[in-house]
Amino acid sequence: MRLFVAAPLTEEVRYQMMHLLVDAIALPLPGRAVRPENWHLTLRFLGEVDEVARDRVTAALDEADLGPPFPVRWGGIGAFPRARRATVLWIGLERGAVESARLGEVVEEAVQAAGFPPEERPFRSHLTLSRIRPHQDVAVLLETVPPLGINMTVDRVVLYESHLGRGGARYEEIESFPL
Repeated sequence: MRLFVAAPLTEEVRYQMMHLLVDAIALPLPGRAVRPENWHLTLRFLGEVDEVARDRVTAALDEADLGPPFPVRWGGIGAFPRARRATVLWIGLERGAVESARLGEVVEEAVQAAGFPPEERPFRSHLTLSRIRPHQDVAVLLETVPPLGINMTVDRVVLYESHLGRGGARYEEIESFPL
């Protein structure tokens, strides 16, 4: 099974984001857009794992001190690795990035305690909007979209399973861990 750890969005936040983005961006988004029902605050991608590894991750997250809930404000859009050669279009945080990074560290420690190797890339709080192959220059798009300014509270972490299929990925909540 293909797993990842993330903080989910509320339906209200998802709805607000959809409407603000439709108003701000000449759709469609560049690349392959992530469906709004799949939007989340990414904490750690685990990849293909078996049931034993899933159970170890679940136990480690259950035992981890995830800390208290915290507020975030969704800000502007950005691109990985950079605007002129974008392969991922994302929304970042303008508030709550420090708390999100701390939560990411706790999740990373739990995942490593469960037997996974350390993440090679530095943690960056984000919500993936689209995956772009081949890369594109999205600098003009990034300059034209104002910060979203949408507030929410991160109050839980979820272990998700990603089911790949013809209509795109479908994410299933495996286990939820309150902050």
